[in-house]
Amino acid sequence: MFDERIACCYLYVITKYGYPPPVEKTGDYLAEMKALGFQSVELEGIHPDCITWLYEHREEVTADVQAAGVNVPYFCVVLPELSSPDAAVREAQLAHFERGCDVAQALGAKGVLDNAPLPAYQFPGDMPIVRHYEEDVLMAASIPKDLNWQSYWDGLIDTFRTACEIAAKRGLTYQMHPCAGVLSATTDAYLYFRDAVDRDNLRFNLDTANQFYLKDNPILSLRRLVDFVDYIHLSDTGGGHVSHLPPGEGVIHWDLFFETLDLVGFKGHFGVDVGGAESPIDDLDAAYTQTASWIEDRLEK
Repeated sequence: MFDERIACCYLYVITKYGYPPPVEKTGDYLAEMKALGFQSVELEGIHPDCITWLYEHREEVTADVQAAGVNVPYFCVVLPELSSPDAAVREAQLAHFERGCDVAQALGAKGVLDNAPLPAYQFPGDMPIVRHYEEDVLMAASIPKDLNWQSYWDGLIDTFRTACEIAAKRGLTYQMHPCAGVLSATTDAYLYFRDAVDRDNLRFNLDTANQFYLKDNPILSLRRLVDFVDYIHLSDTGGGHVSHLPPGEGVIHWDLFFETLDLVGFKGHFGVDVGGAESPIDDLDAAYTQTASWIEDRLEK
C-alpha cells in the first residue's frame, strides 16, 4: 500500500468513465482505487445533482469508504455557478455547497475543493459541464452588458466568505484549484483573492501541471504560498497545452520541486492527478501506480 499522504485523484475515475461519471457507482470506484494500492482517495460531487445524490446517500457512501479501507482527505464540491452574477443563483449554489460540506464531514475529510471562481461569463447555451475551460470556450464567452464590476466583485467575495464559514463550521478547509480562465488561477491572483475573502481556511490547491501551463512557476509558488498549501495535485506537462502526464513525461524540473518541498517543510497530501481526455496515456492503472511509487521514493529520501 502507498503512503497515506499519496491520494488517488478522482481524475482516475473521470478518465475511465467520463465526465461526470455515474455517481451511483461510487462504491465501485472506491474498490478500484483501493485495488491500485491507495490508502487515500479523492471523491467528487460534480454539480448539484451529484452532490444531492451523495448527500442523500452519505451514510451508504461512508460505509463504502470504510469497507474499502480508504481515507478521503479531500472531497471536491464542483459548483461553477457559485460565481454567477445573479445573487439568487449564488445563494442557491451555497445551499448545494453546504450539502457538499456535510458529505465531506461525514467522510472524515480535511477539506473541500473546487476550481477557483470563474468571472461572470455568459456561455452560449447552458454553462458547459467540463473540467477545464479551453481557450476557444473562454473566448466564446461574453460578459453581461449591464455588469457593474465592483458590485459583482463585492457580491462574489461575500459569497466565498460565506462558503469559507460554512466549511469552517465543519472543520474543513476550502481548497482553490487553479486552472485557465478562473479568477484565482495564479499565485498572485490567489493572494489577491484571499486578501479580499479574509478567511484563514481558504487554501491553494497547488496543481503542478496547470500552474506550469499558466507560466506560474510551481517552485516560486511553494516559497510564496508556504502557509497556504496543504494539498498538491501532481502531474507533468509539456507546457504547450493543458495536459496531465506522469512525472518525467513532461518538462517540469522535479528535483528542484522536491528540494523546495523539503526547504519549506511541506507535510501535506499529494494527489496523483494524471489522465483526462487531454492526456494520451496508454495504461492508466500503471500511470497511477508508477506515479505513486515515484512520489513515495522521493518522500523516503
